[in-house]
Amino acid sequence: MTELRDSGVMIQLAHQAMLSMGLDVDRVFARLGVTPELLRDRNIRTPHQAQVLFWQVLEQETGDADIGLHLGEHMPVYKGQVLQYLFLSSPTFGDGLKRALNYQRLLSDASQASTGLEGDQAFILVDSASGKVAGLRHLSECMALGLIRFFRYVTDGAFQPSALHFSHAAPADSRGHECIFGCPVTFGQADNRIYFPQTLLEQPSFHAEPELLQLHEKLAIEHVAKLERQDIVARVYRVFGEILETGDVSLDDVATHLQLKARTLRTRLAEAGTNFNQLLADYRCNLAKRLLAGTDETIDEIVYLTGFSEPSTFYRAFKRWTGQTPVEYRNQRRQAAAAD
Repeated sequence: MTELRDSGVMIQLAHQAMLSMGLDVDRVFARLGVTPELLRDRNIRTPHQAQVLFWQVLEQETGDADIGLHLGEHMPVYKGQVLQYLFLSSPTFGDGLKRALNYQRLLSDASQASTGLEGDQAFILVDSASGKVAGLRHLSECMALGLIRFFRYVTDGAFQPSALHFSHAAPADSRGHECIFGCPVTFGQADNRIYFPQTLLEQPSFHAEPELLQLHEKLAIEHVAKLERQDIVARVYRVFGEILETGDVSLDDVATHLQLKARTLRTRLAEAGTNFNQLLADYRCNLAKRLLAGTDETIDEIVYLTGFSEPSTFYRAFKRWTGQTPVEYRNQRRQAAAAD
């Protein structure tokens, strides 16, 4: 199973909202291990499971029991991404919504949104892989507010929710929720839904452009294909973690674990711009660095954990990777840590 990830734009938007709220961003991100490089990388994808820690830390730092709702108020509207362009260049809001749902993975692997009708109301149902995890009610509320504000933007202010359903339990006081969302809010429901008048599906886009729509859809397809190519790399790394200590790691072994033919795995890695030997070397190098810098494991134990049969082979490989011997690297890292 591929690890679920979110687009880095989510943490980048949260960063702007935190600055707008006057929060101690450096302190929060230091606790989370978020680096300036991550905030600048438009292509980064972060583990979805990190959302729990993010919201826990943010609630602890602010003491705000409704931090998801309040962060959402300060969140910039989601712009400058291919999903926005799909909405704007589609003939109607409903058409843009249908197209965007085909490519929602660009925003997150963890949530699967769908649409439906109930009488004269339409709704968007957001089915999250996070389920009803208590720490993620903040994410659900922040995401709902972000979606509403985005829909207002792409409809030139016409979008207005009729009602909201949340699967998590009601807060002690929900009056702020109804005021901010501008509609009735019900908690403890079977799923998360945003209701709105069905007539809004026919709301025309004043920015519709058929030729641009074709280009934007082609771009969305290319972005999704790139993510699918990256999936195979993550799956190979996961197998490395399971079998590396056996010392017998080959393309055939990994392909068997992935239930693929070796030829198919080789082809898919080539499509992802890499190859088996490069991935294995990168994985071993990064694992060796972590063990040398962060543990007291002996060199012989690290040789075993990284899947080498002989210490001499490990020494030569590590020197080739880093320009240092394992002992030199460990001493340098310890000296740097002591200086810090």
